[in-house]
Order: sequence, then C-alpha cells, then structure tokens
Amino acid sequence: MNKLPIQLIYLLSTAFLVACGASSPEQNKAGTDSAKVDTSTNTVTNSKEEKGNAGDWSDFDNATYYVLVADTGKDYSSLRRKMFDLRNTLKIPIDTMGRIYNKKKNLIALPDNDKDEIYAGEYFPRRFPSENLSLEYLNFYQKQAGEKTIALVTGIYETEKSADSALTVLRKIEPKVFKIKADIYVGCMH
Repeated sequence: MNKLPIQLIYLLSTAFLVACGASSPEQNKAGTDSAKVDTSTNTVTNSKEEKGNAGDWSDFDNATYYVLVADTGKDYSSLRRKMFDLRNTLKIPIDTMGRIYNKKKNLIALPDNDKDEIYAGEYFPRRFPSENLSLEYLNFYQKQAGEKTIALVTGIYETEKSADSALTVLRKIEPKVFKIKADIYVGCMH
C-alpha cells in the first residue's frame, strides 16, 4: 500500500518531464528566498522559505546548484569583453544559448524571431549544470540582487566540491569570483 504513492509520484514526474521537454532552458519560478553570505569562502546561499508541506510538488521542480560568477555589473559591453578575455585565458567555451543583447529593450534576450514563441524576445536563463561562460541576470540565482544586474557566469555545478575546484583555479585569474548556492527552478514553463 505504501509503494503505490511512490510509484504514482514517479509515473507523474516522468510524464511531466517528458511532456515539458526538461532539457530545454526555461525561466525561474517565482518564490520567496533569502540569502546568507559566508565571507570566508565568498559563498552566497539562497534558502527557500518554508511554505506548505515538505512533500509539496514544487520541491520536484527545483535543484540546488553552485553557480560561479567572475564579475557583475550593469554594463553589458564591458562584461562581454571580460567574458571573451576569460575564454582566451582559461579556454572555457562561451555558450550564449542563442541569446543576443537587445539594445532597444536593454535586455539579454532570445531574438524576436526565435522559434520558441513563448520566450522570443525575452530573457531565457541558464539553469542546468555546464562549464561555460555566459552573461546572465544575477537575480535569477541570487534573489536579492538588483534587477538588470548582469553576472559573468563561469559555470554551474551539481556539487559544491566541483564548484570549489573551479573556484580555486578562477581565483588565480579573477580575484572577484564568488560562488552562489542557488535553488534553481528546473521545471517546465511551457
């Protein structure tokens, strides 16, 4: 009798992921978060406020990842130049995910004519583990960050150990680099 709910949850979760195309990038789910900063390791920890029961379905839509950020600012052009410099120095590939900087909208966004009709012309965040450089909006990973603050992300990691290893290498080249422990929405938005 106890196995039926687990099997049902597994079946529904699998159906949900297949129906939503879980491998495509999607935007953040609204939520209330707070953050703690550990200055000894330059780690920012986002913690989701407790709402509802521990078995809430929304728990399946989030993952804890570690995001490394080399620098932040509001000037897209200067951060873009820095991203290319890091690529040349560290040989880390850049992944724009097809996004461009739309000067008219002052927004990192998919092109207006993108095949994804829902996100065409809009920001589409990087949400899954990868060791790539990209420019993202910091408030997607760190809720208290100002709107339109751009982060030069150097990687998203599944484990803190792998993030710390990359952080050690990056710190030798970029002293401002920091790590964010982020609760990232990975569920379907379509």
